[in-house]
Amino acid sequence: MEITRVFIHGLESSSAGTKGLFFSKRYPGMIVEDYPGAFGKRMAKLENLLAGKDNLIIVGSSYGGLMAAVFACRHQHRLNKLILLAPALNLEEFSLCRALRIQLPVTVIHGTGDTVVPLAEVRSIAEDVFLNLAYQIVDDDHSLHRTFPLMDWNELLHFSQ
Repeated sequence: MEITRVFIHGLESSSAGTKGLFFSKRYPGMIVEDYPGAFGKRMAKLENLLAGKDNLIIVGSSYGGLMAAVFACRHQHRLNKLILLAPALNLEEFSLCRALRIQLPVTVIHGTGDTVVPLAEVRSIAEDVFLNLAYQIVDDDHSLHRTFPLMDWNELLHFSQ
């Protein structure tokens, strides 16, 4: 089974940001694209990029985490795993998903020093929506500068049935 791995950057980042470059360098087959514009335009690009692809492992950071979570709500049967880094699930764009219960394995990594995305509110939302959730709280900031490079990405990006 071929797995498609995807990274979605945050609102003010790009594929040339720290995380995008990290994934591009270490995982050459990973889809690392730019998502400019408003939420609808970003989601349309993501939908087009992933059209016809299954066995997805999606990593989303901040606003990209919001995008990844919304995509998972729409297409959970196409995903194997979702990894969210300080995801902005508290924004209005996630409101329709809040009534759903998603069985997909989801890992959230969120820093205690995050001043951009409120940890307690997002954790509560994630615990309501994602039934197979591993929520890791780390001593870090919103960008997870200290934690991100030390994470076991080989393990996180591997899917075993």
